[in-house]
Amino acid sequence: MIPAPFDYVRAESVDHALALLAEHGDEAKPLAGGHSLLPLMKLRLATPAVLVDVGRLDELRGVRLVDGAVEIGALTRHHELETSPVLAEHLPLLAHAASQVGDPQVRHRGTLGGSLCHGDPASDLAAVVLALGATLVVQGPGGTRELPAIETFTGFLETAVGPDELLTAVRIPAATGAPWSFQKFTRRAQDWAVAGVAAVRRPQGCGIALVNMGPTPLLASAAMAAVDAGQDAEAAAELAAEGTEPPSDVAASPEYRAQLARVLVRRALEEAGVSR
Repeated sequence: MIPAPFDYVRAESVDHALALLAEHGDEAKPLAGGHSLLPLMKLRLATPAVLVDVGRLDELRGVRLVDGAVEIGALTRHHELETSPVLAEHLPLLAHAASQVGDPQVRHRGTLGGSLCHGDPASDLAAVVLALGATLVVQGPGGTRELPAIETFTGFLETAVGPDELLTAVRIPAATGAPWSFQKFTRRAQDWAVAGVAAVRRPQGCGIALVNMGPTPLLASAAMAAVDAGQDAEAAAELAAEGTEPPSDVAASPEYRAQLARVLVRRALEEAGVSR
């Protein structure tokens, strides 16, 4: 498939990118790694008139530990997440999940910010930032605002990041030493997950997020509450699909996905040290 015609502009700075987005309004889309946007354009599911290339803004790249939180630039590529020593020590769940995204070509070009702004319910990394209680830092004409991950995903392929805004960083409280697990079921290597789960256990509470179990990435809130109340892995996992709307497609029925969620959440909780 061939995309509809579009203009291309390379942003020289964050301020320049914001000015271009403001100038072109809803007709513009920021372009980072392109692995989410370009396939939609080829299918004519997205038809931006202007692509604003932000991929060379190095100030939006990197992983740093700042005041007990890990700050990740929005343009940090999946491979950089996978190999980051900061993440290996303080957020190994995110490093591991990044290593499971797509294939090497995707991991060397795709970015964390692009994945999150795409808002795909089948995104591994969106589930991980939900489970970890991340905050997204968004910059726009009105200045900078912080957006909790739980408030970010508003609908299928829709987020709370405005058309004139740019995601600049993701901040995640360090989870040094916290037990974690990432589980997903795919039909073939490198496929999108039929279903998946990211889980982490911190002293302040358990985080469990689901992949491909609704129109948005979402938390398994009932299972989380069960773990925090002291229930074992099997009992908590039975609640994994509560409040979800699993899709039906060629890969699986909603009922099959619900059962997968229960199985994967149980495995994840057991790996994270919740008693059987």
